[in-house]
Amino acid sequence: MLDVSATSVRPGNYLSLDRGIWELINYEHVKPGKGGAFVRLRMKNMQTGAVLEKTYDADAKVTRCEVEEHQAQYLYRQGEKFVFMNMETYDQTEFGDAELGTNTGYLKPDIELKVLTCEERFIGIRLPITVILKVTETPPGVKGDTVSRGTKQATLETGIVVNVPLFINAGDSIKLDTRTGDYLERA
Repeated sequence: MLDVSATSVRPGNYLSLDRGIWELINYEHVKPGKGGAFVRLRMKNMQTGAVLEKTYDADAKVTRCEVEEHQAQYLYRQGEKFVFMNMETYDQTEFGDAELGTNTGYLKPDIELKVLTCEERFIGIRLPITVILKVTETPPGVKGDTVSRGTKQATLETGIVVNVPLFINAGDSIKLDTRTGDYLERA
């Protein structure tokens, strides 16, 4: 951990704040007509997913964390635990639902991702931008439904529910954006 000026951090950096690790999402340097310059930071908590906006004076110090990324592969679920393998050392590690948060809905065996650690402590995972999952359950499509019309809910093989176009049927594979959970296209 390193104390740095609030003006030197950028989106993608990680900060230590209130006993948690926060990923910097947005950085805005403001120079008002009157008064001193300040920095507005928008951050996301790596453990809880909570979003926080904080304002600092331009000369304030913040604590930046050096986060290490390790290439890993999701292997399988064992009860309440998810088992990952480090692709460099082949060590296996287990993480629970609470540690992974909402990311569990995009995990299917053999998917490669990044495991994030700070000072040897697990802080989260970084999924690939898109994943392909199979639709297991959805109301049937109706003849004449097109892309430009509405959406319906579909349950995917991992258990998550997403909105899909009306022409998608059970058994179809779809591509999703893991950052937003949005349907992108039929795969």
